[in-house]
Amino acid sequence: MSDKDTTHFGFKEVETEAKAGLVANVFHSVAARYDVMNDLMSGGIHRIWKRFTIELSGVRKGHSVLDIAGGTGDLAARFSRIVGSEGRVVLADINESMLHVGRDKLIDHGHHGNIEFVQADAQYLPFPDDSFDCITIAFGLRNVTDKDRALRSMLRVLKPGGRLLVLEFSKPKNELLSKAYDGYSFRVIPLIGKLVANDSESYQYLSESIRMHPDQETLKQMMEDAGFAQCDYHNMTGGIVALHRGVKA
Repeated sequence: MSDKDTTHFGFKEVETEAKAGLVANVFHSVAARYDVMNDLMSGGIHRIWKRFTIELSGVRKGHSVLDIAGGTGDLAARFSRIVGSEGRVVLADINESMLHVGRDKLIDHGHHGNIEFVQADAQYLPFPDDSFDCITIAFGLRNVTDKDRALRSMLRVLKPGGRLLVLEFSKPKNELLSKAYDGYSFRVIPLIGKLVANDSESYQYLSESIRMHPDQETLKQMMEDAGFAQCDYHNMTGGIVALHRGVKA
């Protein structure tokens, strides 16, 4: 079996065609408790990371925004208020369970007039070329089987001058912080998952997927290789999370 026939699912090596199904099972399992677990695992800091993403997006009234792997709709809700009735927000997620949770949450909070919900694979986005002023993907790229294909797909559906923002866990810059974060990720997070969501295995995978994700410079190079210009990134919380940004020339 060649390297192209296999990929990583956390620390495990699996057949490439099997990964999407395995990831889907994880998110079917965690969907109902996703928001609660996010707050517990990050101490609420994920809200600050997402707010910074919104600030760097450059989104304005009337814009079209695509939030890939949008999950329970944190970013989509904020973008909905910014773009207004003249704008458009598409919350896309490959996972039906996550999409249902996000749709129900946003409708319950009154965010439905300018938001569309689309089940979509980041690698094969079902939108015309040059459709969006901004694309965001928060804590989703590391679960995509072919990240290079997904980045090219995002570039295709962006309008010229449009921005891609990738918010993702990354590599801490400080060795002591890195060791402490490893301990937290592999001991505490699966335990919280077991106690709160009765699912330690899914959170074990999520911790492993963070370690297997490309570091800051590697992801920046991947974006440039996909055709994005003006690529940069901002480390947050010591590099535990990084926000990458690229522009379609």
